Amino acid sequence: MEPLQVPRGSLAFDGRPGWLDRRGRALRDLRISVTDRCNFRCTYCMPEEVFGRDYRFLPRAELLSYEEIRRLAGIFVDLGVTKLRLTGGEPLVRRDLPDLVAMLAELRDPDGRPIDLTLTTNGSALGGLARPLADAGLQRITVSLDSLDDDVFRAMNGVDFPVGRVLDGIAAAREAGLTPIKVNSVVKRGVNEAGIVPLARWARSEGITLRFIEYMDVGTTNGWRLDDVVPAREIVEAISRELPLEPAQPGYRGEVAARWRYLDGLGEVGVIASVTQPFCGDCTRARLSAEGKLYTCLFSAVGHDLRAPLRDAASDGDIRELVERVWSNRDDRYSELRSGATRQLPKVEMFALGG
Repeated sequence: MEPLQVPRGSLAFDGRPGWLDRRGRALRDLRISVTDRCNFRCTYCMPEEVFGRDYRFLPRAELLSYEEIRRLAGIFVDLGVTKLRLTGGEPLVRRDLPDLVAMLAELRDPDGRPIDLTLTTNGSALGGLARPLADAGLQRITVSLDSLDDDVFRAMNGVDFPVGRVLDGIAAAREAGLTPIKVNSVVKRGVNEAGIVPLARWARSEGITLRFIEYMDVGTTNGWRLDDVVPAREIVEAISRELPLEPAQPGYRGEVAARWRYLDGLGEVGVIASVTQPFCGDCTRARLSAEGKLYTCLFSAVGHDLRAPLRDAASDGDIRELVERVWSNRDDRYSELRSGATRQLPKVEMFALGG
């Protein structure tokens, strides 16, 4: 497929100027991994048996500096990105993260509007960092929480971390004004599907937006099997039997979660169904790894190096042209093509791209 011949400010995707890929998808979201390290060893992302004490993570010198991240983010915003999400690894393990938040909070789109600045975390350090992050300009957060059952949660995070401390972090985030709070929950059959309805009840009572995520074949170390996937349909049916649901319209084009509204009007729940209901056709996300590689799909094997030109004194215009070229040639749709053959392809690990 040849790249679409579109003007620099094309409005074809969602009525806003933006750069389009081969399938007509605009570049709107940039997920920025600030570290490849994490203090959890979740079985579906960074299993302990692979990422043990001897595993060699990136040395500090290979990570993008905060100044480099700020510069790249500004270039992406100029290309039409409207949302920046900080990820990891676990982003809160990187020192002085509020300093980076403050730098990114200064960014404005070409019309002078602030950028949507958010962060995804396991919540373990939120108790002490929620207020400094909010004061620096972070607008909202998403917390990964796979179960309210303490035994299940400790087993899934791989380091025996108690669920109560994550709930305390969520409370601290609410007090700091990092709202609306979203919670993401990966569901794996035989592990935590019994907690779907209790988690939905809790999120509804707390006024939290809950998103269930089908267990995905990201990376090559989590031992993924299709039999371990709890399909979106099954998740929705389980909730709806006790808390009746109806479909809700997407909030915007490119939203990855299918939204469901409680019939009594008290909130909603969503399901991210990359396995059973792929959404590649409207995917607007790019991912920047901690060492400065640009990935155009969560399931990519190869990233495009932006750190080298940054450190070789390339101009912003040079880097912009590189990003334009990469995105214009983007043709990814792994989830739509998922098969036995695609599952054998090499892929970057989830923790390197922040999921």
